[in-house]
Amino acid sequence: MTEHLPPGWPEAVLPPGTREWEQSASSWLLDQCPADFRAYPVLRKQVLGLAWLAYQHVGAQRQALDRGLSRIRTDLSRDLPPAALEEMIEAVQQEQSRLAAAQRGVELVARALRGERYIPRL
Repeated sequence: MTEHLPPGWPEAVLPPGTREWEQSASSWLLDQCPADFRAYPVLRKQVLGLAWLAYQHVGAQRQALDRGLSRIRTDLSRDLPPAALEEMIEAVQQEQSRLAAAQRGVELVARALRGERYIPRL
């Protein structure tokens, strides 16, 4: 039977129930966190706890970028040429999109770790 995956499921994470899916989830979740998190064995053993930390971390990054985007023109308009400022804004907006997708992926992985199964609607 083929496992149905919800929209937004991270490509690097194997489907729930497959061999080594939790290991792939752990590796991907660690990729969403600061590199220093890899030094804590408990985070590999307690993948649901890692998912919680990853969700908090990604959420905080999103909040920081939202705050930064609201101030970027005021704070940098005197220091950067207009074209560079626009490129900075575009980079921040792209990172916001990436982080939104990552946060959705973390949420989906956490649900699967809790035993929830995705059932596609017809």
